Amino acid sequence: MPFITVFTPTYNRKDLIDRLYQSLLQQTQKNFEWLIVDDGSSDGTENYFANLLSAKSPFQIRYIKQDNGGKHRAINNGVNNALGKLFFIVDSDDYLTPDAIEKVNQWVKTLDDSHKWAGISGLKGFSKDRVVGQRHKECRFVDAKNSERRKYKLLGDKAEVYFTDVLKAHPFPEINGEKFISEEIVWNAIARDGYYLRWFNEIIYICDYLEGGLTKDSAKDKKNPIGRLLWAKGQLETFPDSWKDRLLTIGIYRQAVNYSESIQESAKKLGVPAISVFAASTLLSLYNLFSK
Repeated sequence: MPFITVFTPTYNRKDLIDRLYQSLLQQTQKNFEWLIVDDGSSDGTENYFANLLSAKSPFQIRYIKQDNGGKHRAINNGVNNALGKLFFIVDSDDYLTPDAIEKVNQWVKTLDDSHKWAGISGLKGFSKDRVVGQRHKECRFVDAKNSERRKYKLLGDKAEVYFTDVLKAHPFPEINGEKFISEEIVWNAIARDGYYLRWFNEIIYICDYLEGGLTKDSAKDKKNPIGRLLWAKGQLETFPDSWKDRLLTIGIYRQAVNYSESIQESAKKLGVPAISVFAASTLLSLYNLFSK
């Protein structure tokens, strides 16, 4: 049985995914499976994997195709089908450093009984030398909940590897008619349940933010208002004492619904005073005005 499930959700990335496959072939340790959930691709991705599955590989490859429903549904599908004890999400347009799996194997062995563990994490990089977001340089690792990342200077995308059973206990909500939901909904729910990650200070994952990807899709919030509402309510629950986080969350939600709701309607949905919605909307309007 593989110890790690390297999980890749993909949608129309046939021309890029081979780079990830080649990086998996180069891994110094291969006690992993590669599980792919194809979210309804129409670019020949299925044929690519048919050819791959017919060839010999040093690790197990499994391919599942589903109707297009969004990355979060693909993750739920992957978690339910994973064979590994650990679940490592690696997007189809990204790839791993040659020692990534080896590092994960080393890092997970350092976990003790001092915390309730959700998993471990390394850093993402634009290259092996240029980190994405922040890094905590003073020590080898930091033990923190996902909700404590600002406190420990860990903002920005990271290469989290979760225990599969933790993810099975925290599935993504699936909303009819919506195909996007922020992954923070699940990560912060795990944090609210008291789980920690051990965040290591080494790059193991190389990424690119491509046009057409979810990171670049600025319209996704307006297409998925219920999902954004769930995110906002989760943020308000996760950061009850941070007025900055709360105002930012309310402002993002108001922008997501394109200010189509009254202040009173938004306040009722979010469970906050109307004055907070008014303040957040005003501050966001001023920011947009002066940033032009």
